[in-house]
Amino acid sequence: MVDFSKYQGLGNDFIVFDGYQKDLPELIRLGDPSYIKRICDRRFGIGSDGIILLLASSKYAIKMKIFNSDGTQAEMCGNGIRCLVRFLLDNNDINIDEDLTIETLAGPIRTKINKNKEITVDMGLPLFKPSMIPTTLSINDYGIPEESIVLEGETYEIYAAGMGNPHMIIFVDDLTKLDLEELGQKLENHHSFPSKTNVHFVHINSRTDLDVIVWERGCGKTLACGTGACAVAAVSNKLGICDKNVTVNLPGGTLAISWPDPTSNIYMTGAAEYVFSGKINIDSFRLS
Repeated sequence: MVDFSKYQGLGNDFIVFDGYQKDLPELIRLGDPSYIKRICDRRFGIGSDGIILLLASSKYAIKMKIFNSDGTQAEMCGNGIRCLVRFLLDNNDINIDEDLTIETLAGPIRTKINKNKEITVDMGLPLFKPSMIPTTLSINDYGIPEESIVLEGETYEIYAAGMGNPHMIIFVDDLTKLDLEELGQKLENHHSFPSKTNVHFVHINSRTDLDVIVWERGCGKTLACGTGACAVAAVSNKLGICDKNVTVNLPGGTLAISWPDPTSNIYMTGAAEYVFSGKINIDSFRLS
């Protein structure tokens, strides 16, 4: 039997396996795609947007390994890293106000727990160089990769940014008129993003308030995306349509994003909550 805990950040939910203090079965530790998909399945498994492994790091306090619900490994996840920090806090592994640096595929990520138990994450410097996102879009006059595309008879202006993972940003007048399921699947696999991409549709309420809906690479429609919220805020700021401190409203809740200046790192603050814990029999999740 293997212990697990489930956490959610703005409705973006993750199963956390502790491989720091305990040995994990090889299928989990190595991220076997069929096994990951089975565990994340909301009918046949535990159900989640992804799986997080807490592992030992040779350089930093801990290491995070994260897999999407389709079995693919992700570089990083803003909501996921807050869930991991909250797991550590709940299990008395860290204290309030303790800074913690976590190793990820996107590089080291610094985090801080606030007095209200919300978690601030140093998300690093937003990336706009096409090869680093990666994307084949060309840089516009604002220093952002951009291109006009036609999809289902509609013209969309797409922008790109990287937060250790790729993001496509599209500004629209009305989020309620979009078929996110149809558009998301096609845009995730757009030829301009060789590693696929997360997709975000954005409505600007004011210079400090944005509404965003999310299609996550490898997951589909989700309630929130932390790295995506940062990418949206950074692109909006570089375009001159929002301020350095913004509230990003997602279907699962809100995130506070701060980008002090274009040469600095971007910071995300939000909540993460415990859902439940349990044990699984690894053999019962093995696909024949």
